[in-house]
Amino acid sequence: MTGKSLSGHLKNKLIQKALEHKLKQVEQSASGFSPLSSRADIPDAWCRFDQQAGYKQIQIIYKGGAQLGVGNPFFRLHEGIAGATTRIDGQTYINFASYNYLGLSGDARVSQAAKEAIDQYGTSVSASRLVSGERPIHRQLETAIAETYGVDDAVVMVSGHATNVTTIGYLFGANDLILHDELIHNSSLVGAQLSGAKRLSFPHNDYAALDKLLTEQRHHYERVLVVLEGLYSMDGDYPDLPEFIAIKQKHKVFLMVDEAHSLGVLGKTGLGVREHFDIDGKDVDIWMGTLSKSLAGCGGFIAGESALVEHLKFLAPGFLYSVGMPPQVAAPALAALNIIKQEPARVRRLQELSRYFLSKAQAAGMDTGHSQGIAIIAAITGSSLSAARLSEALFYRGINVQPILYPAVPEKCARLRFFISCEHTEGQIDQTIQAYCEEYRS
Repeated sequence: MTGKSLSGHLKNKLIQKALEHKLKQVEQSASGFSPLSSRADIPDAWCRFDQQAGYKQIQIIYKGGAQLGVGNPFFRLHEGIAGATTRIDGQTYINFASYNYLGLSGDARVSQAAKEAIDQYGTSVSASRLVSGERPIHRQLETAIAETYGVDDAVVMVSGHATNVTTIGYLFGANDLILHDELIHNSSLVGAQLSGAKRLSFPHNDYAALDKLLTEQRHHYERVLVVLEGLYSMDGDYPDLPEFIAIKQKHKVFLMVDEAHSLGVLGKTGLGVREHFDIDGKDVDIWMGTLSKSLAGCGGFIAGESALVEHLKFLAPGFLYSVGMPPQVAAPALAALNIIKQEPARVRRLQELSRYFLSKAQAAGMDTGHSQGIAIIAAITGSSLSAARLSEALFYRGINVQPILYPAVPEKCARLRFFISCEHTEGQIDQTIQAYCEEYRS
């Protein structure tokens, strides 16, 4: 490294450290400020949006990015279907930034199902389902989901995030305990906060640590919920579900599995982590999933026993007080689920390509962390600056992949996150890994 490049490297490090320090200062000032203290004046932060901590953090990040010469990789406009490739600003890119794992968003049959639903039902059901928003397509989709999991029933909701928030937030309360994997999705955390239950995390995928926690804590609470994910979206790994089921049964607690990323991806025919481990669907109390990944739609679902589903349908605020799912969303999700069951070759191809990417990446020396080679591959760069720069450099080379930066992950765990589609090719993967390694070493 030359003296000039060393000087530039040190400068960037100093800018980055200053950026992190400013962000932490904003966080601390926000958390330490008490609105209950008696004041003669009203601070600007209490009545102006541009003085709120979150907005200040965004501006610090923008300024730091400009100082480091790194552009904004977010909110890029995709001009068509985003699958293995996409068009941005009139240019075609190899795309690793979409959840279209099985290529069903854009499939002619799935699109046709949406068009036919609009022709039959219009673009909105125009009411909550409880009063007058119920349509046959809702029940058809829910029946298909319940059959997929081998359980009594299911209910679909208009938002995946809100599905977790309203389900956890409504079912549990102040006398209860919610235990979750330390890497659980934000939606489960918000649901736990809404519930008012005591919340504790356990180390990632560590069922022994969960067992120990339950041994210590179970007898202090009425109902206890354990929340896992079928496939973790930041790392691309999955839990040993049979071990967690054994612990659930031992301690008499509820078990919830979020299959947002694992349905359509895990298992011999893509039916999720249940199929992957060949377990009875009724061994898990609450199956949650989203319609926005492999199912090519939008929204979420809960599947389980009849008492759970009926309870949510009549009383969970996020379902009861929300308009029903639009028909042009429910119909393509049902079509996609049927295609997954009819065409398992899509899942096999996705799994083959995922393993190919992982093996090639590891052979090239990329740090893939806990990734198991199932649809999601992490490439850990060690700093937000390197992740942002690598993302930008790859974009200029025709490859679209998003960086995950601090504070979304710890600074040393900043990464690029590659989502694989069954429609990618080995050639596109080889080109991407070669470009990554060249830019990483430059």
